[in-house]
Amino acid sequence: MANERAVPTSRFSRFAKLGSLATSVASNMLFEGAKSTLSGKGWDNKSLLLQPKNIKNLATELSHLRGAAMKLGQLLSMDAGDLLSPELAQLLALLRSDANPMPHKQLITVLKEQWGDDWLSRFSHIELRPFAAASIGQVHLAYHENGEQLAVKIQYPGIAKSVVSDVDNVISLLTLSRLLPKDLDIKPLVAEAKIQLLAEADYHREAQYLLRYKNALANNRHFIVPDVYKEHSTKQILTMQYIEAQPIEGITELPKAEQSFVAQQLIALFFKEMFEFRLIQTDPNFANFHYQPATQKIVLFDFGATREISPQLSQAYLALFKAGSENNRDGVLNAATQIGYFKDTLRDSYKDNVIELFLMACEPLRHDGDFDFKNSQLASNIKDAGLQLSAQAQQWHTPPVDALFIHRKLAGLYLIAARLEAKIDVRALFMPILLKT
Repeated sequence: MANERAVPTSRFSRFAKLGSLATSVASNMLFEGAKSTLSGKGWDNKSLLLQPKNIKNLATELSHLRGAAMKLGQLLSMDAGDLLSPELAQLLALLRSDANPMPHKQLITVLKEQWGDDWLSRFSHIELRPFAAASIGQVHLAYHENGEQLAVKIQYPGIAKSVVSDVDNVISLLTLSRLLPKDLDIKPLVAEAKIQLLAEADYHREAQYLLRYKNALANNRHFIVPDVYKEHSTKQILTMQYIEAQPIEGITELPKAEQSFVAQQLIALFFKEMFEFRLIQTDPNFANFHYQPATQKIVLFDFGATREISPQLSQAYLALFKAGSENNRDGVLNAATQIGYFKDTLRDSYKDNVIELFLMACEPLRHDGDFDFKNSQLASNIKDAGLQLSAQAQQWHTPPVDALFIHRKLAGLYLIAARLEAKIDVRALFMPILLKT
């Protein structure tokens, strides 16, 4: 395949990738700096370092390491938001795109390691070209002798063994390139990136969460969760039922009411995750949600980023949403403090801006009747509030990591609702949850 790219598997080869990248960046700086000096514009290290060519090279090479760079991209983008420089925001956007697939030779090596030399005997056929690729694995179609179709997720080699060194190397590179905000306390995010990547690299763990979701939604007629084939699964291969469905970004030609229905069910599921299951799939990537127009069922994929929600955190968020639905600033402050958002040293003006941000996010909960996600000013208002926070960067405080993942999921659902031009009575979805508690 023309876009195949071998995944470096040893720690040395993965570090060498970063070394060659640093050399390439330095060469670009020298070349462009000489041009700038000769033209009389002078030498500016930062502008030379952050030129588009270097940003693109950085994103391209980091993406070939797969998991570490992509996971850090996810964590940084959902944490810092509008506090990031435009250059780093551009880099993170590139890192969130799909990775290149493994070459066939490397793929077969992985299959032999996980399934043994007789791996071909498991199925009547397995496609060597993946139909999906993501940060730590790619997905292939396989067929049983009876014709049943299976989805086989195969992990890129070297991910599990190199998580700690990869994350440290990527952070060092981003720090040296001055792409990280000076006031960003990166240590909690670095620690979490390592924990989360190690967890996502364990496909046995993902299979367990998939089965827990399947049980939790067994009586819900709106969702399908694929079956797991344990006999064909290992720690680095997850074999599931293949379910034919459309990615939800491809259903924009359906009637508006049906699009709203899909977004409504996803938001309803979010409330169940937070306050009933206390288990949340935190990755709102569009590719993780598919839809079957014929059955009007939503298919859920990818449970690697699933997190447990403690009873205390669940109750604190219930209090936050309740206060937000009532436009109760004191209630939002108290709930946010319980969640762990504020240090005693933070200024009141900073706290006010954070509270305002929460109240904006709760706007759909205060709205009577259907909230129009497409035509609302919600996204732009939240962006403006984020810019106000960036003006107080010295007060910036990293919130608990669980909160970051919850906010990432909710923000992603709002984006999906806007993309589907959904009109949803969010308050009506939330009130029954509130009355049960």
